[in-house]
Amino acid sequence: MKSFSAKIYIIGINPYVLLPSALLKHIFQKAGKDKGAIPVQLKIGDKEFIQNLVRYSGKWRLYLNGPMRKVAGKDVGDTIEVQIDFDPRPRVTPIHPKLKKAFKENSIAKKAFEKLSPSRQKEILRYINSLKSEESVDKNIKRAIAHLAGKQSFVGRKNL
Repeated sequence: MKSFSAKIYIIGINPYVLLPSALLKHIFQKAGKDKGAIPVQLKIGDKEFIQNLVRYSGKWRLYLNGPMRKVAGKDVGDTIEVQIDFDPRPRVTPIHPKLKKAFKENSIAKKAFEKLSPSRQKEILRYINSLKSEESVDKNIKRAIAHLAGKQSFVGRKNL
């Protein structure tokens, strides 16, 4: 892992740091790309995190969530010490078994899901996986399937 220090900025409600250009080049080389989200592992203090480097408004940003800033005891305007490197481990959001079963029963919804952007697929999977009760899971899988089949809105979305 490579270390760097950076001031914490904020864009909208999202705190972030900018990486030095030499470090960015190192991560791009290890990732084999310089486009799209780039998975990284980082260490702040003695706590490890996984995150993505993302390009937004022309700059590559490492967003720092609440737990990251809390561990560091730092916030917007402060300078933070970070150790970072490319993370080659696959990031997979599991598909809920009931959603998998629903896709087997509805090929139209499955095909529509497969055409969605990876971020939209992940949004749906995370939402279903976050539900606590079986009743909520069942109800929302029905809604997701209807949405994907073009019959209703789902998770605040009117269209795919």
